[in-house]
Amino acid sequence: MSDQFNPSRPTHRLFTVSGDGDTARWTEIGAAWSNKDAKGFTLQLEALPVSGRIVMRLIEPKEASASAPAKSSSKGARK
Repeated sequence: MSDQFNPSRPTHRLFTVSGDGDTARWTEIGAAWSNKDAKGFTLQLEALPVSGRIVMRLIEPKEASASAPAKSSSKGARK
């Protein structure tokens, strides 16, 4: 994993989540980086929640922009 280590880019986003299911409210509060030895994470918090829970999610690449026009064109075909 050390060949993927890049200290300048976070690998995960941190959120505070209150509520459950469809009514859950997610608020981004920071980022996390994998440590060089791959045994932990460094967290940078922009806010510290006093209630709710903190969820750490892997940052995934955005979908290709080519897929967006295809969705728009299919909606435009409806009458």
